[in-house]
Amino acid sequence: MSRRDEILGRLRTRLGRDAANAADGRAQIDAILAAQTPGPRPPLEAEKSSLVERFVAKSLAQASSVDRVTDLHEAPGAVARYLAGQGLPARAVVWPALAHLDWAAAGLSIEARGARDGDLVGITGCFCALAETGTLMLCSGPLMPASVSLLPETHIALVPESRIVAGMEEGFRLARAELGQLPRAVNFISGPSRTGDIEQTIVLGAHGPYRVHLILLKAA
Repeated sequence: MSRRDEILGRLRTRLGRDAANAADGRAQIDAILAAQTPGPRPPLEAEKSSLVERFVAKSLAQASSVDRVTDLHEAPGAVARYLAGQGLPARAVVWPALAHLDWAAAGLSIEARGARDGDLVGITGCFCALAETGTLMLCSGPLMPASVSLLPETHIALVPESRIVAGMEEGFRLARAELGQLPRAVNFISGPSRTGDIEQTIVLGAHGPYRVHLILLKAA
């Protein structure tokens, strides 16, 4: 048993949860979530094209850069062009979930693993993206280690346009529907890491990547 399972097990015991009443408990939680009244939100257009354009605009405002390609198989070439344009070496660490792409054909040296100290570029996908704020929602897992988006100086994310939703509420609704339970880590990334602690001057890369480049995929 992991420490996570142990802690959650103690919470279930304190709440009186067991196998016999688990279904009823889940039904009660689902009913509460379904009955929630949304709070005030900026108006968002329902059409997918409008969500995509808003996501792009908000991402640019967050100091991310954005490229758009047709599908996933064009992503390695787009990554190679970006790295060359930034004067960065053509090597990176990538989510194991993306290891099947033909990175070598694009002239890239790729290692599929979690990031370590010294890795300059990390390439990830995303669970979904939030148009309201230009934010990535990343859910961790064995094939999607969180460190790849957090440790390298440059974070490149592949974002299917079909996975752009209106806001955080829709992102969590999608996670509950598709994942069943939340993973160990859910990270929300809105552009490069930044701080204004020193004289209220914004500094990028304070405690994470100082470059975030998004490659939007029209068809995933």
